Amino acid sequence: MQRHQSGALVEAEALYRQVLASEPRNADALHLLGVACSQQGRHDEAVELILKASKIAPASAAMHLNLGNALLGAGRHSEAVARYRKALALEPRNAIAHRNLGSALNALNRPAEAEACYRKSVAVQPGYAKAHYGLGVTLMELDRNEEAIPCLVRALTVRPNFAHAHNNLGGALRCLNRYREALASVEKALTLEPDHADAHWNRSVVRLALGDYRGGWEDYEWRRRAALRSKPSEFAQPLWLGQSALSGKTILLHAEQGLGDTLQFVRYAPFVAQLGARVMLQVQAPLKRLLAGMEGVSAVYSIGEALPGFDCHCPMMSLPHALGTELADIPAATPYLRADPAGAGRWRARLTKGAPNVGLVWAGAAREHDVRANRVDRRRSLSLAQLEPLSGAGVRLVSLQKGPPGKEARPPPPGMEVLDPTSELDDFADTAALVEALDLVISVDTSVAHLAGALGKPVWILSRFDGCWRWLLDRDDSPWYPTARLFRQPAPGDWDTVIARVAQELSAWGESMGGEPKKSPPGGR
Repeated sequence: MQRHQSGALVEAEALYRQVLASEPRNADALHLLGVACSQQGRHDEAVELILKASKIAPASAAMHLNLGNALLGAGRHSEAVARYRKALALEPRNAIAHRNLGSALNALNRPAEAEACYRKSVAVQPGYAKAHYGLGVTLMELDRNEEAIPCLVRALTVRPNFAHAHNNLGGALRCLNRYREALASVEKALTLEPDHADAHWNRSVVRLALGDYRGGWEDYEWRRRAALRSKPSEFAQPLWLGQSALSGKTILLHAEQGLGDTLQFVRYAPFVAQLGARVMLQVQAPLKRLLAGMEGVSAVYSIGEALPGFDCHCPMMSLPHALGTELADIPAATPYLRADPAGAGRWRARLTKGAPNVGLVWAGAAREHDVRANRVDRRRSLSLAQLEPLSGAGVRLVSLQKGPPGKEARPPPPGMEVLDPTSELDDFADTAALVEALDLVISVDTSVAHLAGALGKPVWILSRFDGCWRWLLDRDDSPWYPTARLFRQPAPGDWDTVIARVAQELSAWGESMGGEPKKSPPGGR
């Protein structure tokens, strides 16, 4: 036991096995051997050992607790919940069991239940830093960042060198647009743990939003090691980050995150080609046809298609780092993508003349498989009904909305007239042809906004309060897209103010374009 407590896990394991060789049903030895295995990352083996021990001594809360820990480590979250509940039935005031139950519930995407567990834990043991930290992180998951901050501060009061708490405090502050404070918190985490990958990634987002592109891109490379679902693909060929000459070589530039990310960063492909490389792209299937004719690109493959040989590779979102992009020299010339002229011409012929034609996108992809991305999507997305004030702006509204939210235009909400041609849009080449024929696109922060910007079309982007780093801070233009204009929420969730402003600006813009005079929107607005 002393060896175990001192951290000598291998020696402790050998001693427990000696005991079990002569006493196979020694519950304590089985239990402690299981704990030692779990601490060494062998969680499945630990589960078997502690389960045997708990059957011999079913009234031991500690055994159920540690069995829950091993199950949690093995990714068997529902089973872990059941074991923690057994431990708490035996010891209702076990602060560790309450806290770990919260962790298991969070892993099952049940943050409201997890919150209750963390609150019980800190009620039992007010000085339990990990429980205050868990509560703070859970409140962040529930988009209650204002409430999360004092919990994380309390964890740091108890344990000042808690790097994870400093990092997450920075994350909560960032979500509240308190970027300078966020930067200080994240840098404190990195002072304590210089190789803290999540803190480097968090700092990258803060730096990029603040316009510190040199430091931001460098930190952004830590995403490969951070706890993120979406990471760059790995290939056997060397990763190119600008460290070697490309003349005569074939490089694969590959997509790694969303469709909008690919559309934004594929602009770098011609610049890589100018270095003497033959450039191949690997992109999401809906983008393949649109990008096939891009300047400087030799071949385009969909993700999952067989690839020919190549010499090196680079994720598209690493290209700004590889090419040394600063805020002042973003390659912003547009259009760098082009729609099929014949397709755009057909749409122009079909669209009614008179009032300007304005495309609408009101929701992003829900991404149900990714809990955090899904929460971001809920913050960035609207319903079509919320855009009803735009119907009084003297323009013709055209849906560009694909996916389940697109059904809201079939038929549109009462008081709205929306043309819906989306059944004819099979991929982004089709969408690009329609966008090219429109006069303006109004979109939430999703891929069509990037498409319109890349085509050089006027685009008004509706941005949530905690907007993406790429839109920087406190500005309504974008150095990435000269034709873009941002309309930002003044407070979290406040779309009404945004939409009222857009309706007013749209009415004036429509009149300047020779559209119909402004009508009084339904509802007396």
